[in-house]
Amino acid sequence: MHRFNSFRYRRLATWLFPMGIACLLTPLLASAEETRVALPSQEEIAALPTDGGDDFNRLIFEHSPYLLQHARNPVNWYPWGDAPFEKAAAEGKLVFLSIGYSTCHWCHVMEHESFEDPEVAALMNENYVSIKVDREERPDLDEIYMTVTQAMTGSGGWPMTVILLPDKTPVFAGTYFPKLSKFGRPGLMEMLPRINEAYRETPEKFTEAGKGITAFLAEHSGGSPGEVDPETLLNQAYVQHEKTFDAARGGFGEAPKFPTPHRLMFLLRHWKRTGDAQALAMVEKTLTEMRLGGVYDHVGFGFHRYSVDADWLVPHFEKMLYDQALLTMAYVEAYQATGNPFYRKTAEEILLYVLSTMTSPSGGFYSAEDADSEGEEGKFYVWTQAELDEVLGKEKADTYAAVYNFDEDGNWEEGKANHTNIPHLSTQLDAVAQERGVTLTALTSELEESRIALFMAREKRVHPYKDDKVLTDWNGLMIAALAKASLAFDNTGYKMAAVKAADFLLDRMRTPDGRLLHRFRNNHAGIPAHLEDYTFLTWGLLELYEATFDVNYLQAALALQDITTSHFADEAGGGFFMTADDGEKLIVRPKSAYDGAIPSGNSVAIYNLIRLSRITGDTRFSDQANKTVTAFGGAMANNPAGFAVALLGLDFAVGPSHEIVLAGTNDSPGIIVLKSALNHPFLPNKVVLLRPDGEEAPPISAIAPYTEGQKTIDGKATAYVCKNFACNLPTTDKKKMMTLLGAPIE
Repeated sequence: MHRFNSFRYRRLATWLFPMGIACLLTPLLASAEETRVALPSQEEIAALPTDGGDDFNRLIFEHSPYLLQHARNPVNWYPWGDAPFEKAAAEGKLVFLSIGYSTCHWCHVMEHESFEDPEVAALMNENYVSIKVDREERPDLDEIYMTVTQAMTGSGGWPMTVILLPDKTPVFAGTYFPKLSKFGRPGLMEMLPRINEAYRETPEKFTEAGKGITAFLAEHSGGSPGEVDPETLLNQAYVQHEKTFDAARGGFGEAPKFPTPHRLMFLLRHWKRTGDAQALAMVEKTLTEMRLGGVYDHVGFGFHRYSVDADWLVPHFEKMLYDQALLTMAYVEAYQATGNPFYRKTAEEILLYVLSTMTSPSGGFYSAEDADSEGEEGKFYVWTQAELDEVLGKEKADTYAAVYNFDEDGNWEEGKANHTNIPHLSTQLDAVAQERGVTLTALTSELEESRIALFMAREKRVHPYKDDKVLTDWNGLMIAALAKASLAFDNTGYKMAAVKAADFLLDRMRTPDGRLLHRFRNNHAGIPAHLEDYTFLTWGLLELYEATFDVNYLQAALALQDITTSHFADEAGGGFFMTADDGEKLIVRPKSAYDGAIPSGNSVAIYNLIRLSRITGDTRFSDQANKTVTAFGGAMANNPAGFAVALLGLDFAVGPSHEIVLAGTNDSPGIIVLKSALNHPFLPNKVVLLRPDGEEAPPISAIAPYTEGQKTIDGKATAYVCKNFACNLPTTDKKKMMTLLGAPIE
């Protein structure tokens, strides 16, 4: 379906003109997007019988794009809830649980191969009660049953396939299963009858096995306590990174390679604290190689999910919002640390992709774009030499092909069959220009013209499917990234985007009592929020307060932290549970701090709590952070690199750290000068507050009582700088302020 999205074009003009990159508007002319399932209107859906009728199953009434993708399956799918388990208990059947997400390649494969197959569906419908779950809507269920899957099989992934007893206890788990057995992997047509027959003959064995699995889950869902020495742990984490670093290609370990930008953020802080040049070198090598590689979309910007090889060449082509947010933060901080414009440009390009493609009219951010289009992974993103010639003309095509490493036969293994290429660079463009004997300006200009032409041509292709649900937790990360970029780059457009998203979440994703909801789609907010929703949004609001000095965002962050403590804290064991105390009762209440592709709620909670303790001067927050670290201290000591964001908090706690209060009028010239000076260098372990001038009892003084007497000197914008719990005399001089921070201005 081809269409011109005029609203998208107008909104981009609003954001991009302030950014000074309005020239990039030119290619955004059309949008063709693949729709996986043709759905009836909302009025037609409302008129359907409760089981979906002849053409649909019960998933037709859901909001999740992933569940709706399966709404026409002949499988009698249920969404998660009481009804399918009650049915299973009444009929003496097992439950077939399938967990995935809308942009998952192998989820699509299993659907087309099995769940759309009438023979498989008949077998499932006769012997099982089947449930579909979107892991992005229910990360709590995903956490529980992925733990089981990894324990049973030694690995995990999606689609996740779990067989449950009617009381939700898992008894069998795996990932992708074909329709028929092949290459040693059992097929559904053979596997499901055997499991069903065994259950019919000896249900007591399944019950006994379920008890053992439940006991295992209970044992592995409560943290791993232990006392830790923060400095020792930080140094051990650095050594662990150093040992696994790929000096030739950047990143850590072998293929597949994941960006894990929060690890790079830890290494930047290690460099800042210790002066170890190798830590910065690891960050720079990794960020550079990722940006040059095929894991980066050189035509439309933004990063793909991960690289299937060790060279960052061949990506898994899906794009996730959380990757864009975390990578933006890493590139922003690298720019602050080094001043290298290459990192700034990369961050700006990522944000251009997000604001042009992944932003809803309401201001919230969409979740993901699929890897597949027209049934083929990566088809949207790859090019043949002939396509390049047709779009650019022979001369420009030859230049582009040489710079971006095209080959007539294809430049990646799977592309050899159809002669396709993944654009990627071998080195930065200044070296390319020198090698080709042209100026960098001339080369950059020609390549940008070619990029825009390729983008316009690519827009006419069938686009990958877009998961347009808005998730509170991932949006919190994106708000944090935009706020950080707005400060580092003095960009009001980014700040505006972060404000609009935050206002949307606080307005539409909160209940009257202040509790958060997890998902918004089709003008409907729903699903009780999880720990990550609270902690990630708190992170975003703390960054946004420093970008705007709007005390409402700081008050909202504190309110969310209060709810997090009231409803998620493990008072006995420390740390936070993933689900609220008044939420759905699952077979276990998971509690984890390990950071995967997305940081854990507990890791982010530690980071937030340390910052809140410095903002407010309230030691309750640092006490709770310490208790949370202790709750996972044993696990952290065994694998410190796996707790990257918690390490950011520990690095802040160890210091040196600063509390800075600026006294004056927000957005006055003096405050702008001081604020800009604070946010250009890399000073990660600081909190910055504004004490408004001319107010006897401003709201900030209720939050941070120590600011009450911190006023301007002679009516000039004034900085109060404290370091490691000791305060200096106030100053109105920008250079003196930066000297006190250990970051003097040349």
